[in-house]
Amino acid sequence: MIVASFQEVWKTYRMGDTEVHALQGIDLEIRQGEYLAIMGASGSGKSTMLNLLGCLDRPSTGRYLLGERNVSELNDDELSTIRGKEIGFVFQSYNLIAQLTVVENIEVPLYYQGWNERESYVRAVELAKLLGLSNRLEHRPPQLSGGQQQRVAIARALANDPLILLADEPTGNLDSATGKEILQLLDDLHARGRTIIMVTHDENVARHSDRIVVLADGRVAAEKRGGK
Repeated sequence: MIVASFQEVWKTYRMGDTEVHALQGIDLEIRQGEYLAIMGASGSGKSTMLNLLGCLDRPSTGRYLLGERNVSELNDDELSTIRGKEIGFVFQSYNLIAQLTVVENIEVPLYYQGWNERESYVRAVELAKLLGLSNRLEHRPPQLSGGQQQRVAIARALANDPLILLADEPTGNLDSATGKEILQLLDDLHARGRTIIMVTHDENVARHSDRIVVLADGRVAAEKRGGK
């Protein structure tokens, strides 16, 4: 089953009198349960592609289908709703709220989805335990290591049981040993059937995926198998 696809997607930005074609005619299909890595040099279009996949932006032309919906035609409010229900984001910088506990950080997306307090708490604790945080439930981000913070971020991204988990350089701020732990965690989630799209500049990280898409100048320059 195809959960997301780009069909002749272009993304163009205007900078003064100049048009910058960040993506140029991208065709891409992502299947349910696939682990996809997106690579490319700075300026290749990785961030633009991630923004489109995460419904943070729309294509200039072409179609982006998420499930059976043509995201390209949605307005800002509809995009926000799709992000909240269908997309889980994992950021390089974690983006946790320092004043909230581990459980409260994981609950944030559920709050916006209107979950009741008890169900939200139970779901957050369940995810915290799944991610190896059972002894850190009441800790706040400044009391956690980088790896623990990234685990909280992943738990939060999974809270709404998203169609796709997007990971933007998920090991970029971590030392090599902790980075390996996080990659193993993503491997485990993928083994359970989770669809993961990861942006990375690191070939060794990308090898954890099933498939690697290499971008250059806004186009797909190469596709190759990952290390699995």
